Amino acid sequence: MLRERRSILLVDDEQDIVNSVKRWLQTDGFKVYGFTNPLQALEYFQNNSGDIDLVLSDIRMQKMNGYELVKRIKAIRPETRVVFMTALEFNEDMSKIVPPIKIDGFMLKPGSLENLVNTIESIFLTSSIG
Repeated sequence: MLRERRSILLVDDEQDIVNSVKRWLQTDGFKVYGFTNPLQALEYFQNNSGDIDLVLSDIRMQKMNGYELVKRIKAIRPETRVVFMTALEFNEDMSKIVPPIKIDGFMLKPGSLENLVNTIESIFLTSSIG
């Protein structure tokens, strides 16, 4: 797989997380556009949606939560792949309160680089897009 051709839109309202995850992914060959402001990330996506292979977003953020961000992103480009990062534990009952948006994966944070890369690569491998 040519990771250097994969672009990720990373959104988390904590600058330290954006910096560290961006650095991890870039070191592993991904092109990463990092944002701490979901409104700015949405604007970037609106202008560059064809260049983004995956959105990696926190769920709980100020100004706009991750669900609303992804809902708006999917309105622009429905086939966009999405992984949510969260410090919250997810279980099957969470699907009852999660808005009906197609999500490709969930990551618990803090997590390991290996787990993050494996999750992202499995999404690319199982996707019929790209």
